[in-house]
Amino acid sequence: MDTARAPQEPLLVMDGVEKSFPGVHALKQAHLDLRRGEVLALLGENGAGKSTLIKVLAGAHAADSGTIRIDGVRASIASPLDARRAGIAVIYQEFNLVPTLTARENIFLGRETTAAGFCRRRREHADALALFDRIGVRVDPESPVRALTIAQQQVVEIAKALSQGARIIVMDEPSATLTRQEVEKLFAVIRELKAASIAVIYISHRLDEVFEIADRATVMRDGETVGTLDVRGLTRDRLIEMMVGRKLENEFPKVRASIGPPRLEVEHLSRAGAVRDVSFHIRRGEVLGLTGLVGSGRTEVARLLFGADRRDGGTIRLDGRTLDIRSPRDAIRHGICLLNEDRKAQGLVLGLPVRENFSLPNLGRFSRLGLVRRRAERAAFAGRARALRLSVPHDETPASSLSGGNQQKLVLAKWLESNSEVILFDEPTRGIDIGAKYEIYLLMNDLAARGKSILMISSELPEVLGMSDRILVMHEGRLSGEIADVARATQPQILALAMR
Repeated sequence: MDTARAPQEPLLVMDGVEKSFPGVHALKQAHLDLRRGEVLALLGENGAGKSTLIKVLAGAHAADSGTIRIDGVRASIASPLDARRAGIAVIYQEFNLVPTLTARENIFLGRETTAAGFCRRRREHADALALFDRIGVRVDPESPVRALTIAQQQVVEIAKALSQGARIIVMDEPSATLTRQEVEKLFAVIRELKAASIAVIYISHRLDEVFEIADRATVMRDGETVGTLDVRGLTRDRLIEMMVGRKLENEFPKVRASIGPPRLEVEHLSRAGAVRDVSFHIRRGEVLGLTGLVGSGRTEVARLLFGADRRDGGTIRLDGRTLDIRSPRDAIRHGICLLNEDRKAQGLVLGLPVRENFSLPNLGRFSRLGLVRRRAERAAFAGRARALRLSVPHDETPASSLSGGNQQKLVLAKWLESNSEVILFDEPTRGIDIGAKYEIYLLMNDLAARGKSILMISSELPEVLGMSDRILVMHEGRLSGEIADVARATQPQILALAMR
């Protein structure tokens, strides 16, 4: 194991951690060490063991074997309460907050400050303000959590952790739903935590953030700890190689397809307050990148093309024929599909088996006299699963149990079965590990080579530059620029158009 020598006694050491579930060896002699006042990035593909290791630390899972030491003393963490008493707090992607309660009430929930049986609200208010001041942010303690932004809710979670005396804070994909400006504020909070000697374990698929905020990086693969290295001097290629177990010759394996004439033509597309007089076209075999700052109208354009929202004006033509798209059903019938930004909430029914998710938009072709032909359905699913290298034990597996990359492939499989010719990808690789991203890019190459027209909406500028044949940039609901020579384009050039 390639591990950097620690110049100081670690605050936390997890060593030789083993954990198995029925049919899965999730952790194999896993190791992690964390120093006071550092940010340790915990990296790896989906299924690498990161979440299991953190759940062992949080007391949500009991390890089969291995040791946890805090300040050199062996710790017994058999429950979340044990973890909290040991100074460990975990902030998951899905926040553990009560939306109807205020920020103050959430911070002190279950630990209210009382006198003679009454809650001392003024004291709690002052304590909450002090916690927010400690991490350099301003949040009204009396605001209901449901009225706060995602970034503010995250701050409430951090303040709650500090109020419980946390010395170790784990952040699981903390930037997944934040704007760039909010990420910068989050990093400022993390630096305040470091200055207070609080250690942070930072889990993320965004490698740029690792190089910006982390001191060291621990990489896991197949349940094992591959290595821990100082971020200073570490290259992106080396980090990717450690994560996937092989060299990726090109992080963005773009293959230029033979681009044909325009297929989808959009003129003067409008929706009040969101999209303003937008016109563009996508050619056969082309990957058209669409980017801009959050709130610029990118997703709204895709929803209008798919019929998820009603447009106020504009014309949509496919292969020269004007389309009357009033609903997603209309769009699907015309061969237009949308891979939603939020695949879990809008792209899949998580409680249903993968087979049924695959069949939902295709029941017409699998049904006869109102009955589903199971054999045909299963055969079609098996064929698409093989073609997309969809990793699933069997077709009755719940969609909720798949990794992010495989969920994205499942959504794509159902649309390919419906013979979609225009594919709208909205943040196609959000929340997906580096190896799964690479596979999605290869799939996009294949689709373009088959003459499909692709609109790729992304806030990841390296992805936009790496995978697009042409780039459109939006600002405040309008198209602010087009970049045809992608090979010579730069991130500052795109940002300048996005902030016009």
